[in-house]
Formats: sequence, C-alpha cells, structure tokens
Amino acid sequence: MTNQLIDHKLAPACGEAGRRRFHLSLTDRIVLRAYLLFHAGVWTIVYAAGWLFADQGTPARALPVLSRWARWDARLFVSIAKDGYFPNGVGAKDAREAFLPGFPLVLRCVHSVIPQWNVDGLLVSFVAGGVAALALSRVVQTTLPGQEGGERSVFFLLASPCAVFLVAGYSESLFLSLALPAWLAAKRGNWRLAASLACAAGAVRVSGLFLATAMVVQFAMSGRVRSQARLLPWLALPFMPMLAYTCYLYAHTGDWMAWEHAQERGWFRGFHYPWQTWCNTWKAAFSHTQSAPYAFMFQMELVAVATGILLLVVLVRQRLWPEVTYVGLSLSALGTSYWYMSVPRASLLWWPLWSLLAAWSVRRPWVRSAFVAVAVPLMALITVTFTSGRWAG
Repeated sequence: MTNQLIDHKLAPACGEAGRRRFHLSLTDRIVLRAYLLFHAGVWTIVYAAGWLFADQGTPARALPVLSRWARWDARLFVSIAKDGYFPNGVGAKDAREAFLPGFPLVLRCVHSVIPQWNVDGLLVSFVAGGVAALALSRVVQTTLPGQEGGERSVFFLLASPCAVFLVAGYSESLFLSLALPAWLAAKRGNWRLAASLACAAGAVRVSGLFLATAMVVQFAMSGRVRSQARLLPWLALPFMPMLAYTCYLYAHTGDWMAWEHAQERGWFRGFHYPWQTWCNTWKAAFSHTQSAPYAFMFQMELVAVATGILLLVVLVRQRLWPEVTYVGLSLSALGTSYWYMSVPRASLLWWPLWSLLAAWSVRRPWVRSAFVAVAVPLMALITVTFTSGRWAG
C-alpha cells in the first residue's frame, strides 16, 4: 500500500520532469521559427533566380529546383556516398580524399530510406541546421543570459553572406549540429558527452581537431584537472577520427600525407607563409589575372580573413582562451595555403563571432541594422551564384 502511494505521487513528478527535459522554451520556438523563415527565403531566391537567369533561348523552361543544389562539393559528397573513396580499387581524380567520411556516411544512411541523393543532402542539412540553431542560442545564453542574446546570435548566423551553405548538401550544418552541443556540454562540465559529440564532429570536418584542442584548453582552465584526471582519456577521443581516416588512406595509398596531398591537388592548399598567402590572394583579387566572378570571390576571401583576425584580437583582449584556440587554429589552417579558399564559408563555423555580434548589438542596436544592410544582399547574391553553378566558395 505504501509503495503504491509513493509510486502514485512520484509518477506525476517524473512525467513533469520528462516534459521539462524535452520542452522547447520561448527562445527555442522563436529560433526555430526564424530558421524556417530563413529556409523559405532562400528557396524563394533559388526558385526565382532559376527563372530569371534561365537560358533565354529556351522559352519558359528553368532548371528543376532540386538540380540547382547539385553543385561543387555537394556532388563530391554524393559521389563518395555512392562509390566510396576508391571506386574500382583506384583513387578518383577529383581529390575526394580531402573530404572526411562523416557526411557521406550520413548521406548513405538517409539514402537507404529516401532514395534521392539531392533530397538526402538537403534533408540532412535541414535537420542538422535546426539542431545547430538551437544549440547556438543555448551556447550564447551561457555567456549572455536572457532571451535576446540567443535569438540575435542565430539571426546573425542566418543572415551571414554564406548562409546558403547551411541549406545546401554541404557539411557545415552537420558539423555545427555536433560541435555546438559538444561545446555546450563542455561549458557545463559534462566532458564525456562533450568528447563523444566532438568525436562525431571530427568525423565530419577537419575543424573537429580545432574543436578538440579548444576543449582541452577549456578543461585545463576549469580548475578541476586533478580531481577529474580520470576524464583525460575522454579528451583524446575527438582526435581519433582523423587518426583513423589517415590510417585508412595510408592502407589504400601508402601515403601517410594522402589527405594533405589531396588538398594540394584539388585546391592548392600546400603550405605557404601567411604573408605569401595574403599577397597571392590580393593578386588574384585585384591584378586582373582571374575572371571577374573569381576575382570578386577572392575579394570576399580577403574580407573574411580580415574579419577573422579582428575576431581573434577581440577574443584575446577578452581572454577567452578556448575560443582563441578554436578560431586561431582555423585561421592558421586557412591562412597558410597558396591563397585563401573557402574562408567566408568557414566563418559559419566561428560561433564566437555570432556571440560577440549578438552582445554588441544589444548595447548598440545600429549594429544589427548595419549587418542586415551589408550581409543580406551578399547572402542573396551568393545564393544565386552558387545555385547557378558558379564558384561561390
């Protein structure tokens, strides 16, 4: 009788706790609504651009809207998911070894349920992007309490110039959907969960190594290294995917540097000194050696690098050393190639940037208006550029 009474009293409490655990707050609902509106806006741009920029010699005919997303890296990811890295037992000529296997593996799993490759990539990015938006909002709320900070950070991310890559079948959304919850777990001291999520993120993009290193710095700064020394092996877990992938490539190529050599072969990402990289990119942007569209994108690369350097300076001044580690390693990797390549797209992964902009805009409302005036037109332009098959980073 007593046990039944206790169970009867505990049941509502347990049910209420479960509902609270999975309850979406007001901020979460606002963030998701903004995310859906962002997707609607991007798809509207893509649909309209397909008609406005269709071949004028073909009356009333535009490329099917789904086909417009099968561009550049999206095609490579699908090729890896379909045929692997070494079709017919030999390496492909498209430098596909430069892409880590996490995203293609997820694509292949989704394809077993929805057998349409273009839809699969878009669906993965759609679901992962929603998770990333919620996680970004919650990460920002750890340092900028209140509803407004989380909402604003997501707004800045979704309005950023390269936000179209959060919609396309690219790996940015999936990486953020794992990396941001990992960072949130690390901030809360849940290191096992943080390491597990960071390990999954490390299988998606090489940026997972930067995340893993930043988490080590975060752990060292927690002041509990001695008392939590048993957790140190967990911090090695996020480094394992890149190590395993390197061994996999070596087994097939006999080259321990196969990943780096694929980067060099496909995107000229061999090591150069930072000043050489800046000069080479400047020449490509302004010396009339490239076609006009490519020259413009190189100009965007320079702006993105300058933004990253400014971000790094602000983080150093605020002594946010884990964030300094993450952004600094990202800039170092991107800033020592022959020229800058895909830095604007990589800036989507710099969540400290969106956090700082959110905090700044709370104090100075004009920041948000200025950002909209500059970034949103660029976002529309890059969306049209990418979905029309031109290079957009």
